[in-house]
Amino acid sequence: MYRIGQLAKLADVTPDTIRFYEKQKMMDHGKRTDGGFRLYTDQDLQRLRFIRYGRQLGFTLEAIRELLSIRVDPEHHTCQESKMIVQKRLHEVEAMITELQHMQRSLKRLHDTCCGSAHSSVYCSILEALENGASTDQDDRLKTR
Repeated sequence: MYRIGQLAKLADVTPDTIRFYEKQKMMDHGKRTDGGFRLYTDQDLQRLRFIRYGRQLGFTLEAIRELLSIRVDPEHHTCQESKMIVQKRLHEVEAMITELQHMQRSLKRLHDTCCGSAHSSVYCSILEALENGASTDQDDRLKTR
């Protein structure tokens, strides 16, 4: 059995994180010491690591809750349910990657347009491009309304 500080250290989280997951009904502490300290089992540690890894992958708390319920009661669920949750997250990540690649290309163009010399920034091509880009974005938004 572990006290909250020990469990937190083993899972590389803070005790407040554990308390947060308890408030979210993702973890439970069924036992307490005579002094009122929470006690946790190896299963609690495994569950906390499950939650933590899910968070590292960017799953929402709701998605992790669903995955936990599938894990706890596998006879009443299918792998397809888990796969659909992962597939949704994968699509989100792919969209983020596409957006980041677009940003990367735009930043590269900005970087490449600048001579990078130490002259005054009065005629800085980066600043001009940002200003023109902002105006273009605003014009585009007004046209779509």
